[in-house]
Amino acid sequence: MKIALITENSQAAKNAIIHEALTDVAVPLGHQVFNYGMYSAEDAASLTYVMNGLLTGILLNSGAADFVVTGCGTGMGSMLACNAMPGVFCGLVIDPTDAFLFGQINDGNAISMPYAKGFGWAAELNLRDVYGKLFDGERGLGYPRERAEIMRTNRGILKDLKAASCHDMLTVLKTVDQDLLKAAIAGERFAEYFYANASDQEMAAYLKGITG
Repeated sequence: MKIALITENSQAAKNAIIHEALTDVAVPLGHQVFNYGMYSAEDAASLTYVMNGLLTGILLNSGAADFVVTGCGTGMGSMLACNAMPGVFCGLVIDPTDAFLFGQINDGNAISMPYAKGFGWAAELNLRDVYGKLFDGERGLGYPRERAEIMRTNRGILKDLKAASCHDMLTVLKTVDQDLLKAAIAGERFAEYFYANASDQEMAAYLKGITG
């Protein structure tokens, strides 16, 4: 699985801590991790939580990523922005129990975490435990197991509802504020990671076009 990490500006100084915890857990499990930044508070390209959502939509809908790990101070802003995008199902995850239940019941494709609220002593241990519950083993099996089928049914209904209520991602790219879009993909490694992994060539071509 291709996992993308996105960190917004208020928590950019913690990117290295988050990235280390994520790679330490996910890579031995056979996953790839792509760190889209921000890498530090001094980065030339700055991401807001709104841009986190837009970038998440781009990565998941293009096939450049299979799962996105993001967040902000409370995790709520990035979660809301992510869930505004077509095809993105983002959960607010604070602890390993949240991660397990989100993976088994909702089986979404993104999580948003709080990186200021409650982020204190041994926070990196909580990150590792969260990623372990999320990425080790099969997701979507249901909890409790006897409710697995109804949970699977409801996930399908939600997916259909979102498809009916959202534009496709290419339409979003063409109609969203173009300065906002350019800022969301201005990270120093975006082009390197995105164009090598994206399978949606229409989206890739459009983004190449607006960035020259």
